[in-house]
Amino acid sequence: MELHGWGRHPRVQAQVVNPASREQAARSLAEPGALIARGLGRSYGDSSLAPRVLAMRPWDRFRAFDEASGVLECDAGVSLKEILDTFVPRGWFLPVTPGTRYVTVGGAIAADVHGKNHHVDGSFSRHVERIDLLLGNGQLLSIGPTTHPELFEATCGGMGLTGVVLAAGLRLQRIASSDILQTTHKLPNLEAALEAFEHHAGARYSVAWIDCLARGRHLGRSLLSLGEHAADGPLRAATGAPLPVPFDSPAALLNPFTMRAFNALYHGRVRRSGDTRRVPFEPFFYPLDALGHWNRLYGKPGFLQYQFVLPKASGAAGMREILERIAASGRGSFLAVLKAFGPGNRSPLSFPLEGFTLALDFKAEPAAFTLLDQLDPIVLAHGGRLYLAKDARMSQATFRHSYPRWAEFEALRQRYHAVGHFASAQSRRLGLQ
Repeated sequence: MELHGWGRHPRVQAQVVNPASREQAARSLAEPGALIARGLGRSYGDSSLAPRVLAMRPWDRFRAFDEASGVLECDAGVSLKEILDTFVPRGWFLPVTPGTRYVTVGGAIAADVHGKNHHVDGSFSRHVERIDLLLGNGQLLSIGPTTHPELFEATCGGMGLTGVVLAAGLRLQRIASSDILQTTHKLPNLEAALEAFEHHAGARYSVAWIDCLARGRHLGRSLLSLGEHAADGPLRAATGAPLPVPFDSPAALLNPFTMRAFNALYHGRVRRSGDTRRVPFEPFFYPLDALGHWNRLYGKPGFLQYQFVLPKASGAAGMREILERIAASGRGSFLAVLKAFGPGNRSPLSFPLEGFTLALDFKAEPAAFTLLDQLDPIVLAHGGRLYLAKDARMSQATFRHSYPRWAEFEALRQRYHAVGHFASAQSRRLGLQ
């Protein structure tokens, strides 16, 4: 069957294997040809694509929950939405969440996802206590920060290339309300936005929408949203269906004119900077989840998401250079999200490092590939790197330059029987075995 990631580019023909048990999963590994595990398919490019794909979504059981410690034991196919729907009414929340609820626990571990609170709480793996990992030779290992720590670190952010995550133990955090106190600051340019992140570093959650088509003195004008969990109020999770996008949008819908108009209106909608209001957690953390299949807005060819991180020391100069290049091209991103990162971790392929990250979306067309090829050297020159979970076109040279521990990662895969058993279209493109 044909499979693709959330960006709908590229597309591959794949044999989908549906194991009903660990034994069946192990037997599938003994068959010829490497495979890759796949959850809800929310990685944007080709990291969950391969000629053979192991479907993990049916592995969706809650196994146990400790009310005293907040540790949830669950299968890898459980989605973050299912955790929220079940545990928010009981006063528990995810310690780290990406910008969509439609990600499985196994996928969150494989991508070592981050959220709006990385500068405070780190990435997803920091809150994982244990992983049940099926190795390429059929052996099942229970790994964690102190049990097979090297394998644990490589699995967190390892894009499914060390083994199949079957289950995990995850620490949830207590909350008194499902509501978020959101404060929005209107910022005139990039420098003001980066300074605001520094000034509000004590905020639990922070994220900025950025106008990447603005130029001159308005370059990088932004809306910075800060959030804190409310101290009292309801404990509820919305369960309504998202508003569907039923068909592919015309290719001409997203163009520089419509994007400039949208950006001007969106930035202008905030009249007073610093206003605080109480909102449900869903629109704060997951604004795009309100639209089902919003990826169809980019048309049938799909889109590329380009997310990079730059170290704090070079963040302002690098961001300015990249935004100037994008604005000059006229191919601005309809969605552009800026966040601050705290220190990275020991995982060799984990994305975050202390600094700033910007995520951009571009229609998958030749001019976009040309632009991104021009941006890669700028990212590398400033000591940055690209996010594997969003990538669909990074070169092997760019990968090896920006993830210098790749050889260490490959050596570990060799020791734990992963080479020859686990591979994706992305890993082949990046030169991993």
